[in-house]
Amino acid sequence: MFWRFGSLAALVGSMLGASIMPGHTAKDLSPTTSGLPIPRYVSLKSDHVNVRAGPTKDNDVAWVYTRAGLPVEVTAEFENWRRVRDSEGAEGWVYHSLLSGRRTAVVTMKKKDDLASIYDHPDVTSAVAARLQAGVVAQVRKCANNWCRITGNGFDGWIEQQRLWGVYADEKVD
Repeated sequence: MFWRFGSLAALVGSMLGASIMPGHTAKDLSPTTSGLPIPRYVSLKSDHVNVRAGPTKDNDVAWVYTRAGLPVEVTAEFENWRRVRDSEGAEGWVYHSLLSGRRTAVVTMKKKDDLASIYDHPDVTSAVAARLQAGVVAQVRKCANNWCRITGNGFDGWIEQQRLWGVYADEKVD
């Protein structure tokens, strides 16, 4: 069963020209059937999102996401289906209406027990507004000059862009 999915994904990716080439960013690649670039970050719209082994409802549900707002990266498109990858590297197919253009990100740290500092201003010398654990999901409000303003339950401030999975390096978000 797995080999068929891998072959189908390779076939679909080559048909759509959706392969991700090293050194390319979302803005470098041409738009696809949705008119949006590949790859790109989006978030889950619902607390129940089926992830399938292939881009049809006939494919088995591989797993279910149970958290609205979780960021995922769209890596391919086939008709109304989007192949997504999460922050842990798991990939599968999701129906397009279960995804949102709202930008979110996951806090990442080198060591799982480390805390990420959230600052009052985009400057490490400004006051620390909060400290977040790895895995916290935040809404991305703005990114510029390697800093992102994020908000969430009980926090609002600036974090170094490299501490987030859900935004590309040097990406500007308004």
